[in-house]
Amino acid sequence: MRVLPLHVANKIAAGEVVERPASVVKELVENAIDAGAKKIAVSVTQGGRKLIAVQDDGCGMTKDDAVLSLERQATSKIRDVGDIEEIDTLGFRGEAIPSIASVSRFTLTTRRADSDEGTAIQVNAGTLAEVRTAGCPPGTLVEVRDLFCNVPARRKFLRACATEENHIRQIFTVHALAHPTIALSLTVDGRELYKLAPASNVSDRIRDLFGGEFLERALKVEGRKTEVGRHDAIHVSGFIEKPNLATPTRRDQYVFINGRPATSASIAYALREACPRRAGDSRPAAVLFIDLPPNQVDVNVHPTKREVRFRNNVAVKNAIMEAIGAALNQNLAPLEDLRHETLDAPAPVSSLKSSVLPPPQVLSLPPQVLPPQPAPPSPAPQPVPLEFAMEPDSRGAKPWQWFKFLAQSASGYLLIETDSGIVTINPHAARERIAYEKLLHSTSSTPSTTSTTSTSSTSQTLLIPETVHLTPVDAARIKSAIPTITAMGFQLEEFGRDMFKIDAVPQLIGSLSPSTILSTIASDLAEGGAKRGDRWREELIAKSIAKSFAGASLALTEDGAVRLVEELCACRMPYVCPRGKPVMIFTSTRELDRKFARS
Repeated sequence: MRVLPLHVANKIAAGEVVERPASVVKELVENAIDAGAKKIAVSVTQGGRKLIAVQDDGCGMTKDDAVLSLERQATSKIRDVGDIEEIDTLGFRGEAIPSIASVSRFTLTTRRADSDEGTAIQVNAGTLAEVRTAGCPPGTLVEVRDLFCNVPARRKFLRACATEENHIRQIFTVHALAHPTIALSLTVDGRELYKLAPASNVSDRIRDLFGGEFLERALKVEGRKTEVGRHDAIHVSGFIEKPNLATPTRRDQYVFINGRPATSASIAYALREACPRRAGDSRPAAVLFIDLPPNQVDVNVHPTKREVRFRNNVAVKNAIMEAIGAALNQNLAPLEDLRHETLDAPAPVSSLKSSVLPPPQVLSLPPQVLPPQPAPPSPAPQPVPLEFAMEPDSRGAKPWQWFKFLAQSASGYLLIETDSGIVTINPHAARERIAYEKLLHSTSSTPSTTSTTSTSSTSQTLLIPETVHLTPVDAARIKSAIPTITAMGFQLEEFGRDMFKIDAVPQLIGSLSPSTILSTIASDLAEGGAKRGDRWREELIAKSIAKSFAGASLALTEDGAVRLVEELCACRMPYVCPRGKPVMIFTSTRELDRKFARS
């Protein structure tokens, strides 16, 4: 056994605290907030690789404190063991500054307001190079250059500058939400992306960051204080998106515990259970603040304090669910109506007048290829003969030669009879598959062998162009994918900071919300961000757009149902949707005979 040298210990600590440039921004911004800053300016170059600078107008430090801040476990925020039970600051471990300084070229310049001169300290990869007197305004400026300059293995694992910049913008966003009264600015490569003035309340800061659209789609959450002890209480407040507008992602759920961006399994469970389930496992966007006594939460579970642990999990879960439930009950239609809407149950086929979806192409079929069919003895719908436009190959074969539409159930499933049995079809999954193959073919340079997807997706011009405001990170992802999105039939352009103007959409998705589609694309791009290749991106975006059909109403006339099945049959892979879920369930005539004991 031996004690590690200090420089080695600092590098190990840096591995826990400094995961990427965004981690440095987080630690430095939190230090500035704890210092009482009213104004914080963040500047980064090359995704934080070359420079990260954070300047504040906080209390500043004396020369002795500035030098001491470079020592591990040096902190002004706790004094003894008892203070750990009452932590109400963002940073307290005393590891961030020495860890950052050990893997960069680090400069700290600081001055207290009551001092005539400041102090500047220079550290090169963990080695103290200079301590000098400096003229500077009150507050602190930290400059981190050449991050991981002495740890090349860590530097290799950094992503592209745009990716690292996205993480920095996300960190900036959560702290801007958590502290609306502080003025914050973010400059990237010399271009000022955000300049947020102090806001009097959270809603004003949300409007500054996301635009007014989010507040229009959201419900205010204001829970009563829930007692967790004789003198302790939990309070939940904020905003949550109306469930019927929710998208299939939790990426826009911002949760703050005593002003700290953090989460826990209890919170994730409460959010999941409090909101009515929607098609496609959609989750509403939310900005929630959970305030409770510091002694009721342990923020020392994770080195970067991302996760917390509650002393009374049940009380926290109940407080969140009660607060969100009250918002839903007061501002939405009765839950019974919401449940019916969730099912997307269509009216009986005979009572429907038109299809919600645009009319698809109908195959023109030569009559001589059809097997002769006897006339039906009853006025039931005639069998609809179908011949595949694609030739069967190793990728699959046609599922049936002909089919007859029988009915649509109250829950929306289609029932058809084929030449070899009975088939139950999920129309949502069928529409996903059809849309996916059409959209994917619209960007392909090789002709498709499927007639219904042989025509490139045409655009449908919007009567009034729609403006979509996304989160900073999602906006960056959409910006990088504009060429592919445009190739699929969108007319899309940047329209200000984190905003896009949509003039046209692919014709087959004209009934869907462009803002929902863009949010879904951005979320899927984030989850698949490690992959590379243009074709992969095309497939992912086509899948994202197709997924939007999962939550759309799909009431079908009998003719519409027949056309949907015809289009499904012409797909290359009609059996599963792009997400791998089954489109149809087949029961053969032989299996029916066996189950009914027919000879």
